[in-house]
Amino acid sequence: METVIFDLDGTLADTSGDLLAAANACFQQMGEGDVLTQADAGVALRGGKFMLRAGLERLGRPDEAVVEAFYPVLLEAYAADLDLRTVFYDGALDAVEALKLDGFGVGICTNKPEALAVELMRRLGALDRFASLVGADTLPVRKPDPEPLFEAARRAGGHPERCLLVGDSDTDRNTARAAGVPSVLVTFGPSGEDMAALEPEALLHDFADLPAIARALLR
Repeated sequence: METVIFDLDGTLADTSGDLLAAANACFQQMGEGDVLTQADAGVALRGGKFMLRAGLERLGRPDEAVVEAFYPVLLEAYAADLDLRTVFYDGALDAVEALKLDGFGVGICTNKPEALAVELMRRLGALDRFASLVGADTLPVRKPDPEPLFEAARRAGGHPERCLLVGDSDTDRNTARAAGVPSVLVTFGPSGEDMAALEPEALLHDFADLPAIARALLR
């Protein structure tokens, strides 16, 4: 079986609002108030430590020790309210169902910790729509190492070399390249205008187009 594997943050769903709130909870504990705004959505989708680094640099006090110390605080804040502002991108779940009807396996490969990814998908009522979910800590390695992508394909019932990765970042592009499989990068996220420069096998402007793209790349 061919499989279509999705990144989560910035690809299937806009999680930036809840991620930014968690980072700002850390900055509030530092006595700084809200440092990041919704204009930093692209920063948020790069992950928790990336947000902390960006905020500290904005404050003129970059410190990796502070990043490490507050990362668990950020995760705790995020876990408490991880679905208040998060929404699926238009057509995402319709595309997932269309892919399954077309005989593709579907799964998720994310650099969000597995437990948080599972809980988010559960709260959004979509966990059972995917045959696999591999997170940042499911395996000893994470994207851009190709093994999490391969594992997501295996768990979805597919051959690891017969998959493609739908994502929104250079990390996803590099993961697919390392795996020797196609990447499809979405253009509707905060960094959408940067995706063409990464030269993926396809750009995705509308989820309605994904089944046809998957057929063209995998069959």
